[in-house]
Amino acid sequence: MFDRPDAPDDETLLRRAIALSVRSRNEGNHPFAALVIDADGTQLAEAFNASRADCTGHAEMEAVRAAWVARPARLAGATLYSSAEPCAMCAGGIYWSGIRRVVYALSETRLLTLTGSHPENPTLSLPCREVFARGQRAVEVVGPLLEEDAAVAHAGFWT
Repeated sequence: MFDRPDAPDDETLLRRAIALSVRSRNEGNHPFAALVIDADGTQLAEAFNASRADCTGHAEMEAVRAAWVARPARLAGATLYSSAEPCAMCAGGIYWSGIRRVVYALSETRLLTLTGSHPENPTLSLPCREVFARGQRAVEVVGPLLEEDAAVAHAGFWT
């Protein structure tokens, strides 16, 4: 995946996104986080969920925006790592940014079992794979992975 032999692997980077989701919760945000890593293994951005201040402030959108501002030309070979499956809005943003790969931990289906009908997370049950499949450019999707680990950040949050 990465050109550098010392670059971290998917599991290491996904665990970093999960750890950031715990930090996001500890800092008063929803327990979601994402990071963008370019093809060379360089981190372009990391972000927490900021949806309490901006309804489009999902972690994935925040990370895409930050990476776009920093280095838009490097997104074509980038991977977005997310603590949870990107929703339809985030999948659209990822697609339009040019990011070619998404690796996520917690599936939208599993997330729904944790959030229930909480008004701050009304699940839009549309897998990111289906959103990407409608595009003219391929986006590789890997996940769900490490769902039990990712669920820890949500324990008791949505009650």
